[in-house]
Order: sequence, then structure tokens, then C-alpha cells
Amino acid sequence: MEAPPVTTMPVSGGTINMMEYLLQGSILDQGLEGLLHRLRGLCDNMEPETFADHESVYLLKGQQASPFVLRARRPLDRPGAPWHLRYLGQPEAGDRSRHALVRNCVDIATSEVLPEFLQEMGFRMDHEFIAKGHLFRKGVMKIAVYKVFRVLVAGTAEGAEPLSLSYLVELSVVAPAGQDSVADEVRSFAEQLRPLVQLEKIDPKRLM
Repeated sequence: MEAPPVTTMPVSGGTINMMEYLLQGSILDQGLEGLLHRLRGLCDNMEPETFADHESVYLLKGQQASPFVLRARRPLDRPGAPWHLRYLGQPEAGDRSRHALVRNCVDIATSEVLPEFLQEMGFRMDHEFIAKGHLFRKGVMKIAVYKVFRVLVAGTAEGAEPLSLSYLVELSVVAPAGQDSVADEVRSFAEQLRPLVQLEKIDPKRLM
């Protein structure tokens, strides 16, 4: 899946703090075509982009209670395309005044030696998975509808098997910090997808 552009940019000697505004949900396999039909009517691209990505999650344990987490993702369907290294901060799910989950987001393109670099830095791979699906766009919003596959042979997509009988649905916007009106736009678009799919603020820590 095409990642957003580098989200830490020089501005007057400083940086822009980028935030991801996110809502998530899921839909059973049999409801997929109905959702795709609805999205074709609502989004800028009537025919979605397709993607097949291999993502590995790396941990670095230190003195802090929870490990530092980085994500390395590579496209399986575009040989030669860059890898992407992504950092996602702790979600600010407790702020009920916001209509979307908000977290710090840094995403940079890298070379294919990224796994080796992370291992040299002391990170260890915790888990990996394959994500295959469809990507729609509505202005700055991205709507990803994809299935997660379990990796059976480390480091390769061969023989990967579906993790469930459903698709994940993610509606997200990456924008500079402080633009909380973006969360309202995300929620407004999510309302148009009901009752096909219910998109919500989901705190990953509650799933552990």
C-alpha cells in the first residue's frame, strides 16, 4: 500500500509534528462487494488501488516499561519499490471530545536493507503479516479495506493463510498537529458507510 509522504519535514529550522486521525472497523467477507460499491460512489477514485504488503513489527526493549515499536513494510506487488519505516505514537483515545483516535505518525521511505539496519540497532522482530486489499481516496482521506494473512514461513509471503473471515476497514488522515477539525471530517465520512460497516475509535491497548 502506498504510504503517506515523509511526515517529518524541515520548516524554519524545526519540524512539523504530524498526527494520524484514525477510525477502524471490520466487515465479513460476504459484505465486501457491497462496501466497495458504496466507496466507489463516495470516493475520488471509482476504481480502488490494490495493494499487497508484507509488514514486520520490531521491538526495542530498554529501561522503559513498554518497548519501542517500529514497523517495516514492503510492497509485494511492486518489485523495486522502497521499503517504508513507520513509527506510531501512543493513541490519545481517552480524549472523548475528539471523534477519531489520534496518534503521532512518522513515515519514511528506506532501502531494502532496513531489516538488517534495525537488527544492528538492537531491534528484534516480534511478528509479521501480509495485508492485501483495496485503497480508496477522498481528498486527503485514505480508506483501506484489506485482509490480514498469517505468515507461515518467516520472511516470505509463500503459503500465507487468512487470519479471519473478515476484512479490516481503516479510515485515516495524516495532518499537522492541532487540526482537530480533521477528526470531524473523518467521523462525517464514516457515518456515510453505515450500516455496512461501523467505524470506531479503537484503542490497541485494550486488545492486548
